Amino acid sequence: MSEPARKVPFRGGGFVAERKRGVGIVVFIVLLLLAEWGTRTGFISQLTLPRPSDVLATFGELYQSGLLFKHLVPSLTRLVVGAAIGAGLGITVGVFIGLFSLVRAGLVPLVAAIFPIPKIALLPLFVIWFGIDEASKYALIAFGTFTPTVVATYAAVDNVDRTLIRMGQSFGLSWRSVVTKIVLPGAMPGILSGLRISLTIAIILLVAAEMLGAEYGIGAYILQAGSLYDLERLFAGVVILSVLGVGVSAGIAAVERRVLRWRV
Repeated sequence: MSEPARKVPFRGGGFVAERKRGVGIVVFIVLLLLAEWGTRTGFISQLTLPRPSDVLATFGELYQSGLLFKHLVPSLTRLVVGAAIGAGLGITVGVFIGLFSLVRAGLVPLVAAIFPIPKIALLPLFVIWFGIDEASKYALIAFGTFTPTVVATYAAVDNVDRTLIRMGQSFGLSWRSVVTKIVLPGAMPGILSGLRISLTIAIILLVAAEMLGAEYGIGAYILQAGSLYDLERLFAGVVILSVLGVGVSAGIAAVERRVLRWRV
């Protein structure tokens, strides 16, 4: 007599990032409450860390006085213009390096030579070339965004599955169709991941550029607060940068969800 069939447990699954809504917000609130408790009880000196409630009050003063937008709008303009120029050129050059051997042979050594250079160290040079006004800030942010975007883009093109390319060729697709329908969609996850890093670098360079010769901007605001040892204003500026970074990351994530819907 045959044994009854046993149900085999499912062993698949896992290794997939699951969205846990609200966990990050809870962690953030807990840290704020600990900081508030520590500074009120004296466990944490207010000479090293201001009360979160005082930082929040500083935000209210900034908003009411209009200084918040006076500093935020120039920073956003510099970030958007510089990062758009750098990322656009970086993606274009990276795709060309990934597709054409001659371009790769000519540009990869150049990119490898300039990639390790700390871009902040080039700020005085950009000031000499473009002046101390907006052009030098745009140039620094664009250059700092350009090099990591190039590296991420041509690496993403190189990592596209060659089997898919050969399959497309076997079905008679033209070179242009292979690039637009196979190579670029396959490289898009790597390109967007590179943009996350590039835009983070752009924010860092934005602050550095604004600390030199800028009247308004988040970097200039932080420099002024630091010179006066005004921790509430200084931390308010740091929080603005943090929110800006989170916003950039959320924007890239939204683009990924829209563009990479084909992924399972």
